[in-house]
Amino acid sequence: MNPRSERKPSSRKRMIIMIFLVGGFLAVLIGWNFFQSYMGKKYAENAPVPAQTVTSAKVVSLPWQPEQSSVGTLRAAQGADLAFDVGGIVTTVSVKSGSEVKKGQLLIELNADDLIAQRRQLEANAALLKVNLDRARQQLAYKGISQADFDSAEASYKAAQAGVNQQQALIDKRQLRAPFSGRVGIVSLTPGSYVKSGDVVLTLQQLDPAFVDLNIPQDKLAEVKVGQTVVLSLESMPDRPFLGAITAISPKLDVATRNAKVEASVPNSEKLLTPGMFANVAIQVGEEKPYLTLPQSAITFNPYGETVFLVKRSGKKDAEGKPAKPTAQSAFVTTGSKRGDQIAVLSGVKEGDEVVTSGQLKIKNGTPLIIDNSILPPNDAAPTPQEK
Repeated sequence: MNPRSERKPSSRKRMIIMIFLVGGFLAVLIGWNFFQSYMGKKYAENAPVPAQTVTSAKVVSLPWQPEQSSVGTLRAAQGADLAFDVGGIVTTVSVKSGSEVKKGQLLIELNADDLIAQRRQLEANAALLKVNLDRARQQLAYKGISQADFDSAEASYKAAQAGVNQQQALIDKRQLRAPFSGRVGIVSLTPGSYVKSGDVVLTLQQLDPAFVDLNIPQDKLAEVKVGQTVVLSLESMPDRPFLGAITAISPKLDVATRNAKVEASVPNSEKLLTPGMFANVAIQVGEEKPYLTLPQSAITFNPYGETVFLVKRSGKKDAEGKPAKPTAQSAFVTTGSKRGDQIAVLSGVKEGDEVVTSGQLKIKNGTPLIIDNSILPPNDAAPTPQEK
């Protein structure tokens, strides 16, 4: 008998046994995994949902002032870059940088010695002609000269006086005076500097009141009227609002943007508003209206709309006899205007409803809630910076 033929059946048998053992092991392993998944799912379905700690607030009705917001640019009530009509050498600088000046005050003077000398010569000639005119008037009274001679003497005097006035006008051109009261900018000239005709030597701005230029879209223009109150807020002074009023509305719209230019005037006695500043402008349009109000943190945004979680209290007791925990229930809402940390709710809730204001990411419909309002999210209509 061949020994090899006797080993073949034994080897095949061992292979079959191994396959059955491995298959059985895999079947047991897969079955065990399915059993664990099934039992875990059953446990999760029957396990109580853990309570989540959140904050809440009641829906309240508060008065809201309808507003239109825009960004404006500040400019001075009057502003000018001052220059000389003529050139010359500076002899006197009568102001300092940033000083307040009155209308007509002398600011800078150029050398005018030659013109003054010529004026004195003309004044002397005019004085002589005035004496001749007085003498001619006396002679005319006694018929000592003709009317024509008197008229000639009078015309000569007037021409000489006009020459004096003309020379004085040339001297005045060497004096730069304030055309209005205001604040002087940076003064860089010194005596001895040479100034060319037309070169800007000073900036003068009248800061009180300050004007604000802003643009209003055509679809909002009907609500804006002259005399309405405006509230300015600046990033540099966020806790300091400035009140003013609409003074003018342009009768023409910009054809490119379809916006109308609006001007507002704001008192600026403290000179805190500087021309060129940007300001956030809120125009108060219409009368105050009551709106249901919530903190903005209470609103949850998703692709289906805006929602809130209502706090529902059943009034029942749990197994230990204690009041049952409130639960969360989502509700769709329609929101309106915003102001500070608050938002107006137009529909979806009613006054007195209790709404979750923080912790919404941890909850869903039916989640038990633990209300802890020891630390509340901000809910201020006009918030101010917390850090100075």
